[in-house]
Amino acid sequence: MITGMTGFGASEVTFGKIKGIVEIKTVNHRYLDVAFYLPVGFSSLEDKIQKIIANQMKRGRVTVSVKITERPHTNIVLNQDAVKRYLDFAKSLGAKHHIKNDITVADIMRLPGVVEAKEVFVQAGELWPALEKSLQKAATGVVIMRRREGKALSVDINGQLKRMLLQISLIKSRTSALLKEAKGRMTSEEFSSFQKSNDINEELSRLAHYIDEAKTLLKQAEGAGKKLDFIAQEMQRETNTIGSKVQDKVVAAAVIAIKSKVEKIREQSNNVE
Repeated sequence: MITGMTGFGASEVTFGKIKGIVEIKTVNHRYLDVAFYLPVGFSSLEDKIQKIIANQMKRGRVTVSVKITERPHTNIVLNQDAVKRYLDFAKSLGAKHHIKNDITVADIMRLPGVVEAKEVFVQAGELWPALEKSLQKAATGVVIMRRREGKALSVDINGQLKRMLLQISLIKSRTSALLKEAKGRMTSEEFSSFQKSNDINEELSRLAHYIDEAKTLLKQAEGAGKKLDFIAQEMQRETNTIGSKVQDKVVAAAVIAIKSKVEKIREQSNNVE
């Protein structure tokens, strides 16, 4: 069964006190194009993430977002040596100049070099094992959604193909009637020329063949989108030839109907992986 290219998957990631969320979104694109929105310092993981995506999807614009929602609090470091030196100096100064030593904890903490706040950074390498599992889970969610879309696309395209076959049957019936009518009113030489110029058996045969090829493609698991677009182009070519050969209102209406359905198939092929 064919696969679509629209999907979404998300998964939580947990590693110790670190928590985050992984989101993967996909939309239509001619090729596989992956965009990353990662935390600072995580760019080194792009190649690994790319491989996970490429193993699950062959086509589409993919957006991978990793957000850290919780991390360890900022570390507060107290410089004990600096505190001792400041206190010793304050005590010495007070004794020397007979000044009351009324220094407080708040006073000490405001002094340069006593307290240092160090931000805790999440290390990409440490988080990777947990992150990899979350990415796999999110990617699987995307694939499930894309398969559901593919099922719906298959139903729609099959419907277009069936309606095309009805129009082909109508064209065959109408051209047969036109030949019978022409034979009754033309000389053998005129009829031979008319029959030759209105012969569309080859075009109808190829058109029916392309319909069978399209039905076969709809059963493929992947890589059908570009092939389906190519087949639709060939269908359009054969249909145009039929319209140019047979100058008849009934056939012309059937040709227009077929071309409309071919165009819808081409549009849908852009949604197929």
